[in-house]
Amino acid sequence: MSIPSEAEPLEEASQPERLKWEDWVGAACMVTLGLITFANVLVRYFTSQSFAWTEEISISLMVVVTMVAASAAVFRDRHIRIEIFFVGGSPRRRRLLALFSAAMTVLAFLLLAVFASRFAYDDYQYEVTSPGIGVPQWWYSIWLPVLSVVIAFRGAQVFLREWRRK
Repeated sequence: MSIPSEAEPLEEASQPERLKWEDWVGAACMVTLGLITFANVLVRYFTSQSFAWTEEISISLMVVVTMVAASAAVFRDRHIRIEIFFVGGSPRRRRLLALFSAAMTVLAFLLLAVFASRFAYDDYQYEVTSPGIGVPQWWYSIWLPVLSVVIAFRGAQVFLREWRRK
């Protein structure tokens, strides 16, 4: 919970935030990461062997966790910013900066989606397989463009929300 600033009314700041689907996906990924890592540690301890697939799955899940957390942060307007520029100005300036920030978020993640899509398509086209378990690499790389589009959508929601605010 943050301290309410002049940019947000007290009523909005004091209400608890509802959980979004990003929270549930992120929590599920973190639980899965913890379980497979713990299982790998136990197997390695008792058998001196290791599950080969855990590193690949862990890296893929970390990308998903990062992207869904970024989506939640965009929607909740909790990304890092230089507060002196944002809260130090007039309400009009804060609104313009919020609109600019949301628009640049949309642009950045749409560009990331385009380039990551090309990367995932290359994995698919050239039938690249993962080094540990040999599954198609695009199974992992497809989540970056998909979740980039989700973050761009969340940024557009923030832009529209700020645009409608009087």
